[in-house]
Amino acid sequence: MRILHTMLRVGDLDRSLAFYTEVLGMRVLRRKDYPEGKFTLAFVGYEEEDQGAVIELTYNWGVDSYELGDAFGHIAIAVDDATAACAQIRTRGGKVLREAGPMKHGTTVIAFVEDPDGYRIELIERK
Repeated sequence: MRILHTMLRVGDLDRSLAFYTEVLGMRVLRRKDYPEGKFTLAFVGYEEEDQGAVIELTYNWGVDSYELGDAFGHIAIAVDDATAACAQIRTRGGKVLREAGPMKHGTTVIAFVEDPDGYRIELIERK
């Protein structure tokens, strides 16, 4: 068994696709409209779906925002240099919530950014 994807409901699919591709550097792997169900699914990631976990962006037509709730935490992405990643994300128009630095009670360097719908993405420095 392996994790296939994480699904996020988004309020503006084009805005979210721009963030995940242009700001975080992922690729759109597939996208399909479901007219009878009035929704669109778009899958983004760094690898093909058969090689790694991806993110499923679900846009329900006509719904422009969601309550995020407090059970969901974040998506984590490995980066070589968290400080450089934050700088690139900021340059590309992304929002950095927490600058790169050691995690509380530990030494792992992390940072947090936020997507256009308010979902948090943790950057974990892996050297």
